[in-house]
Amino acid sequence: MEKNWIKIFTSADFYRSEIVKQVLCEHQIDAVLLNKQASSHRDFGDVEVYIHQQDFSQAIELMILNQL
Repeated sequence: MEKNWIKIFTSADFYRSEIVKQVLCEHQIDAVLLNKQASSHRDFGDVEVYIHQQDFSQAIELMILNQL
């Protein structure tokens, strides 16, 4: 992963991380998912959402406003 990406959200539920990513993308914030779940057993590991460092303040505000 490139420099200047920071983790903004982590969840064991893939769908919750995907919702966060979609909300951020709808507001022109580039976001990517990093799936660290075990491929054979979904109960182990997390799905993380990463954004560019300069978008951090706007992303936190959006997450709070949308109760994510």
